[in-house]
Amino acid sequence: MVIVSTMGNAGLFWIILACILLISKQTRKCGIQMIVAMLIALIIGNGIIKNSVQRMRPCWIDESVKLLIKNPKDFSFPSGHSLNGIVAAVTIYCNNKKYGIIAIIFALIIAFSRLYNFVHFPTDVLCGLLLGTIIAIMTNEYFETSKKNPFKKLY
Repeated sequence: MVIVSTMGNAGLFWIILACILLISKQTRKCGIQMIVAMLIALIIGNGIIKNSVQRMRPCWIDESVKLLIKNPKDFSFPSGHSLNGIVAAVTIYCNNKKYGIIAIIFALIIAFSRLYNFVHFPTDVLCGLLLGTIIAIMTNEYFETSKKNPFKKLY
């Protein structure tokens, strides 16, 4: 669970995956869409909600639990790992069901690792997953239906 949780740090796994998807014309739209959705999630989840709610982490409240990972410095709600992972995974699912299911399973494992590692409450993770799903679906809807999509000429 330590390795899985670490893979979600700063969304690095998902950012690298999005960059790889940018290489091929066949997957470029998905890569661009992932980057846009992850930026929206970063602004809303980590920028606005986390700093407005300022929820303490369980490991800050109960310091008797020995952490297996580094103690996070930012607030707990919503879970950024859960939010970013599910945003990326649902975006992949919207573009390719087969790979999307694999990505969603991996994102859910990362989300669970945050509970296992005692750095989030269940509601942090659930809200991250819910918000991420909504952001990914709305971003996909924009990419599919907007006639003013400025990214369309890139793919």
